Amino acid sequence: SLCLCSSSFFSANYFSEETRPAMSTRTMSVKTTRTSFGTSGGIGGGSLRVGGGGGFSSKSAVSLRPSSYQMASASIGGGFIAPPITNVQVNQSLLAPLNLEIDPNIQTVRTQEKEQIKTLNNRFASFIDKVRFLEQQNKMLETKWSLLQEQTTTRSNIDAMFEAYIANLRRQLDGLGNEKIKLEGELKNMQNLVEDFKNKYEDEINKRASVENEFVLLKKDVDAAYMNKIELEAKVDALQDEINFLRAIYEAELNELQGQIKDTSVIVEMDNSRGLDMDAIVAEVRAQYEEIANNSRAEAEKWYQQKFQEMQTSASQAGDDLRNTKSEIADLNRMISRLQNEIEAVKGQRSNLESQIAEAEERGELAVKDAKARIKDLEEALQRAKQDMARQVREYQELMNVKLALDIEISTQNMLFSLTGGGSGGGMGGGMGGGMGGGFGMGGGMGGGLGGGMGGGYGMGGGYGSGMSIGGGGSISSKSSSRVSSSRIRY
Repeated sequence: SLCLCSSSFFSANYFSEETRPAMSTRTMSVKTTRTSFGTSGGIGGGSLRVGGGGGFSSKSAVSLRPSSYQMASASIGGGFIAPPITNVQVNQSLLAPLNLEIDPNIQTVRTQEKEQIKTLNNRFASFIDKVRFLEQQNKMLETKWSLLQEQTTTRSNIDAMFEAYIANLRRQLDGLGNEKIKLEGELKNMQNLVEDFKNKYEDEINKRASVENEFVLLKKDVDAAYMNKIELEAKVDALQDEINFLRAIYEAELNELQGQIKDTSVIVEMDNSRGLDMDAIVAEVRAQYEEIANNSRAEAEKWYQQKFQEMQTSASQAGDDLRNTKSEIADLNRMISRLQNEIEAVKGQRSNLESQIAEAEERGELAVKDAKARIKDLEEALQRAKQDMARQVREYQELMNVKLALDIEISTQNMLFSLTGGGSGGGMGGGMGGGMGGGFGMGGGMGGGLGGGMGGGYGMGGGYGSGMSIGGGGSISSKSSSRVSSSRIRY
């Protein structure tokens, strides 16, 4: 069973209280009053009594199952309580007898109904074509969805490849970082070694300065000793000259004394019995002075030679120290130049490694940005595809709802056709009896005829149906019932 709820497809104006214009001819006047309750699927009915020539009555009733109505109400608001059934009021003006004749507008109404049915059939065919087109679009979207899923799989492979590439770059970066740390350690060791050599070089420079100062002092001492030597030599020469002068004086005095002695020799001999040997005395004095001079000269020469030897020894030692210091300084200069070259080479390697690291980081960042951009584009494409898919699904659901409504309409039209075809017929006479009914569809419509009977009604937001029986000369009663249900199609 299909549970249908009220629909807002039609406005409430079609099912509000409405009085249709009376159809009148020279001998026929029919006035029908229709009342409906509610604006969203309410159902109403009225009773009609027609008299013509004799007494007869016609009743129309509406049957509504509480279970189906409660289900419809539950589908609308949930927990809706059915309103109480109001009393049916009979319009007394309809009880007046009527003179019924054949209405010439019935054929026109039938023609209009046929045209409406053709229009509905054309609309239904167009809706079917649209449904087929949307089914094709749905298949195309399913194909696109499968392609996007494959692209998603490819994207995951690309992500894995990028992650592997980034991991490789990170490993290279870690290796370069370790090598950088190692080179920094070696550079620090080299800097410490250079600092040690600089300290040693400064110490050697200080030693050289101290040795040069000692050499200057020794040179001053040597110069002073040389000057002392010159002075001593000058003194020796002066003493030698003085000795020679004194010797000459002594000799002159000795000669004078000898001359005097010769003159007074007799007297001396007579007066003094002792003999004075002046030559011996002079020789002794001379020997003493010569010995003193020789001793002084020997001591001066010995002291000079000793000082000279000491100065030569210290000068040779200072020269050896100076040569050793110069050789060490040359070795240190060569080592410093070699270390400076090595430091420059290490700095060049470090700068190259830093540039390579920066380039690798830049390439990695560019690759990551490119991958993120591609991932973002793919996600946007996937989102757009999802939105298109959702839109197509909504359109498909709308069309399915329209199709369902059209199926209901077609089934109702078929039912109307069956009722119209099955109830047409009849005759006229003194004892004529029959039934006439009207059906309201899209916007309202009416069909009628004389014969065995026909009736029915359909509406997308409610429905109405009535039956009428006419008799002459007797009393005929006819009952018609209609069950109305509607459905709300949600988009």
